[in-house]
Amino acid sequence: MQKSSSNNKNSATDNYEQKQNHKKHPIALIRGLKRVKADIQNIKDKDPAAKSILEILLLYPGFHALLAYRIANKLLKWHVPFIPRLISQLARFFTGIEIHPGATIGERFFIDHGMGVVIGETTIIGDNVLVYQGVTLGGTGKDHGKRHPTIGSFVTIGAGAKVLGNITIEDNSNIGAGSVVIDNVPEHSTVVGIPGRIVQQRFFIQGQLLHNKIPDPVTCQLNRLTYELKELKDRVDGK
Repeated sequence: MQKSSSNNKNSATDNYEQKQNHKKHPIALIRGLKRVKADIQNIKDKDPAAKSILEILLLYPGFHALLAYRIANKLLKWHVPFIPRLISQLARFFTGIEIHPGATIGERFFIDHGMGVVIGETTIIGDNVLVYQGVTLGGTGKDHGKRHPTIGSFVTIGAGAKVLGNITIEDNSNIGAGSVVIDNVPEHSTVVGIPGRIVQQRFFIQGQLLHNKIPDPVTCQLNRLTYELKELKDRVDGK
């Protein structure tokens, strides 16, 4: 079972990298600079508080953590020992964000504020993903192989949310603040609560989650039961 899980992780990572190959420039340095430029532009597009490129370069811990991850991830792929984890831990010390060098992260990934974000070793993240502070993309035990979540593209994960285990959050989904997600989430879903429950309403505009408008599914269910009970009571009283 563990061997099969490992093969699934490798297959998913290979597919993602093959998908990106056609966009890569033949000179590694130019590829890296283009990716950094895209990360900066992504922050400017998604964060109205970002006033200038200099501000992003100097004052955004999410950008610093992502830059450190990209370097550590490349060194890990070159089979350099020890140094990738050292870079990861230094970035954690200075930014409060821990990204394992073995994670696979796509284009235009943005960590807003970022303190307390943890991204595990076998996590796979697609393109245009937005993560707020306190988010954990973690495992559920001491399993080997693929033990962390796979996050699709255009996903928003709210502050303090925990996405745990080898599960998949599919494209265009949104995880509400403080939710704990332990099951697969289909595309175009909004998940709230502990444990996470899928609500049918799509409380987001142009891919951005409206955190202040997410309903409580437990309250909604209790309200529905209250109305049904009142209706039954009225029928009994009418008799």
